[in-house]
Amino acid sequence: MDTNDFTIRQEMQEDHREVENLVREAFWNVYRPGCSEHYVIHVLRDDPAFVKELDFVMEKDGKLIGQNMFMRTVIDADDGRAVPVLTMGPICITPELKRKGYGKKLLDFCLEKASAMGYGAVLFEGNIGFYGHCGFTYARDFGIRYHDLPEGADDSFFLCKELIPGYLDAVKGVYQTPQGYYVDDTDVEEFDKAFPKKEKLKLPGQIF
Repeated sequence: MDTNDFTIRQEMQEDHREVENLVREAFWNVYRPGCSEHYVIHVLRDDPAFVKELDFVMEKDGKLIGQNMFMRTVIDADDGRAVPVLTMGPICITPELKRKGYGKKLLDFCLEKASAMGYGAVLFEGNIGFYGHCGFTYARDFGIRYHDLPEGADDSFFLCKELIPGYLDAVKGVYQTPQGYYVDDTDVEEFDKAFPKKEKLKLPGQIF
């Protein structure tokens, strides 16, 4: 996907450290003091559930400004089936270009590619205020529950988009986050030592 302003292409091995630094800059002190997302993406690239064909970066003026990636997972349906779906992320745009439309362009492109590959639905944790513009809605509307979430708890963070219309019509069940997303804080700290030092801050709105 090319315009006069940016290019979206598949991530290459030589991009890895630049992408990890981009992710680190985008998530630093957002959800917690520091962040773990740069280590998560480092680990997920070697996970069997990683979809290499859906691992994208966005470039502008010769610099990486955004990225997104996808993982295969399942819904454990109430009728005993394991229904294949995708999850995605980390997804980010460099902090200085946030809220300028690049994120939506990147995500729309990625979802179009996932749909062309025949995947039926994407489920993940995100903000409906942004992702609703790309066709996501609450997963509860499809009868899909988030694993380990107590009944009646706030599930407004759990979103879903069908890529094949009607794919989830007969599916009710529990979504499973791929295990690769769960990383140890000690491993994160060790990995982070290879990057420029940044101050960890406890800020309002962080959730961890």
